[in-house]
Amino acid sequence: MFRVVVIGGGLSGLSAAVRLREQIPDAAITVLEERDRAGGNIRTETREGFVIEHGPNGFLDGKPSTLQLSRDLGLTEQLVAGSEAARKNRYLYWNDQLQMLPSDPLGLLRTPLLTWRGKLAMLLEPFRRRPGKLPRDESVAAFARRRFGKEAANIFIDALVTGIHAGDPERLSVRAAFPRLPKMEAEAGSVFRGFLRASKLKKQAAIARGEAPAPQRMWSFKSGLQTLIDAMGQRLGNDLICGVGVKRIERTDTGWIVRGDGRESWAADAVVNTVPSYRQAEQLENLDVPLAEELASIRYTAVNVAVLGYRREDAPQPEGFGYIAPQATRRNVLGVQWCSSIYPDRAPPGFVLWRALCGGVNRPDMAALSNGDLIAAVHLEMQTAMRVTAPPAFAQVVRWPKAIPQYEIGHPARVQKLERLANRHSGLFLGGNAFHGIAMNDCTEQAERIAERVKAYRR
Repeated sequence: MFRVVVIGGGLSGLSAAVRLREQIPDAAITVLEERDRAGGNIRTETREGFVIEHGPNGFLDGKPSTLQLSRDLGLTEQLVAGSEAARKNRYLYWNDQLQMLPSDPLGLLRTPLLTWRGKLAMLLEPFRRRPGKLPRDESVAAFARRRFGKEAANIFIDALVTGIHAGDPERLSVRAAFPRLPKMEAEAGSVFRGFLRASKLKKQAAIARGEAPAPQRMWSFKSGLQTLIDAMGQRLGNDLICGVGVKRIERTDTGWIVRGDGRESWAADAVVNTVPSYRQAEQLENLDVPLAEELASIRYTAVNVAVLGYRREDAPQPEGFGYIAPQATRRNVLGVQWCSSIYPDRAPPGFVLWRALCGGVNRPDMAALSNGDLIAAVHLEMQTAMRVTAPPAFAQVVRWPKAIPQYEIGHPARVQKLERLANRHSGLFLGGNAFHGIAMNDCTEQAERIAERVKAYRR
């Protein structure tokens, strides 16, 4: 019997195991998770009537992998789409007030976020030629300044990087963090033209399927993202083992041995490792020092989530997704998600639920605060930005000391090198969010590819 050990019971590991079962029905698949629960950064908790997401708040349907996984698991009736207001209304905290992000060219012309010079620089993007010579890897900030102008880079692109990566746009690789942007520039000659072309192709594909074209939306489940984790856990049954840490991975004459922290070990024909890259480095150091060193070189940043529940009468809130504070503003929050505006039933009647993200690459001081000091600092921000008039009725802090891998300049080359090094070890497959994307869709899409590669390897 073909034996596969999957290390890591987060979204990447669980979805890889589920897809492996589909691809290789007669294989023996074991998933080992170090914590006492599966799900990794995904965890939904209900307290005092508030539905709290510890990690991601949802997934987009721009890529089909997570939505399709949900349907394959029989969760269609549990899916819930983000509100129309959350899709349309997103804000920046700029010039000491909330200002709506433009969603179309007309909005771009009207926005007070840019001067007329900044607006003109953005509107001229389709006519801006791509330089003949470019560095092998370019920062997000440098790409944005070149395509959209300095103002837009300092405001919009900073906000984009802050909201997704909690990173520094001057240090992140555009090819790794936002690969669609340089691809559109290369293929369409312009990012704007690339988006228009992609939108047209999406509409044509929907019509070909007999569906009405629809804008991209965010999704979750009625009871939160834990629903997806629980469904995969139930699908895997006893093949999912929690509370087992992996100490090292060894190559044998006949395959692999995965050794736990104790005396337990698992023999395998293939090993799929989806834990964070720094844990992969520890587990593979005895096998391949250069591989381990490359894995350990991927940097992570700390993010704390301050979950606040306010009485609705004390917390005036526009309908929408929330707001981002570009890092140039040096605010104490990176951004705030208005959870009870995005999805229904996230807060008890008469209350709102918000999640404030703090820390990131440029504000490690916020990640270092005690729970009490963090809540106090965030509440002060809510008084300033959201005009709240009373303390929160509910507060909780969720800490992620190593929350998000940073795809810094050189990351594409590093990933290529990692793949070359890993390919020297037949039957070893590396996954997780440290390589090809940090979003839920990136993880589930990569899991599908890994399952296909393992199936091909078996042959």
